[in-house]
Amino acid sequence: MTDTAIWTMIAGLAVATYLIRFSFIGLLAGRRLPAVVTEALSFVPVTVLPAIIAPMVLLGRDGHLVADPQRLAAAAAALGVGIATRRMLAAIITGMAAYILLGQTGL
Repeated sequence: MTDTAIWTMIAGLAVATYLIRFSFIGLLAGRRLPAVVTEALSFVPVTVLPAIIAPMVLLGRDGHLVADPQRLAAAAAALGVGIATRRMLAAIITGMAAYILLGQTGL
C-alpha cells in the first residue's frame, strides 16, 4: 500500500468519525430528547463496560475461552470493590492493582 493510499484512508476515516460525532453533538445540541430516549441512553455505560471487560477477562490471546486465575481474581476484586463502594475509579484501580500483584506473586 502506498503512502498516498494510507493517508487518504486516514483522512477518510477522520472525516467519517467527525460526521458521526457531529450527527449527535451538532444536530441534537440544544434539543430535548424524549424521556424514553434519555432513559435508554442512561443504560449505555452499564452495558458497554462489561462488553469491553468480559472478553479481556475470559478470552485468551488465541480467542478461546480461558480460565486464567490471575484475571478472574483481579476481576472479582474489582467487582467486589465496585459493589461495595459504588465508585468506578476505585474498582478499576483495585482490579489493576490486584492483577499486577497477582502477576508478581506468580499466580
